[in-house]
Amino acid sequence: MPAKIRLQRHGKKANAFYHIVIADGRAPRDGKFIEKIGTYNPTTNPATINLDADKALTWLQNGAQPTDTCRAILSYKGVLYKNHLLGGVKKGALTQEQADAKLAKWTAEKEAKISGKVSKLDSASKDAYKKRLAAEAASKEAKVAKIVAKNTPAAEGAAEAPAAEAEA
Repeated sequence: MPAKIRLQRHGKKANAFYHIVIADGRAPRDGKFIEKIGTYNPTTNPATINLDADKALTWLQNGAQPTDTCRAILSYKGVLYKNHLLGGVKKGALTQEQADAKLAKWTAEKEAKISGKVSKLDSASKDAYKKRLAAEAASKEAKVAKIVAKNTPAAEGAAEAPAAEAEA
């Protein structure tokens, strides 16, 4: 029974939400599963991933094969890197402390990158809001100027007409 780490689709049409599960490779996509290890929401920016990394690592070490998308998710969360480092510890290439230090450094860099993206998206949305307000104010000023221009010549022409009659 080959175990797979894969996504199980939930959510409405055009609003996908996935559970990350361990399932028998022969089971249908949304069918029976062995264990749920997390969730994945691709509709947010950046995508929201809640994953029990320890369970995922245990299943990887027991031989579960992730699908392509799950492999990308596990890589994004650092589970595959941790598995790689633990393999190096088993072989004696590095110590557990070195592996933990490398993983902590990688995690800190990844968190900084993600928070940078979030702040960049936030500032971009604020800039877009300011541009929309400026464009709306400019169009409002243009409409006001057009109305004033339309009403002003009629008022001047009306004032000139009685003066012309008085002269005649």
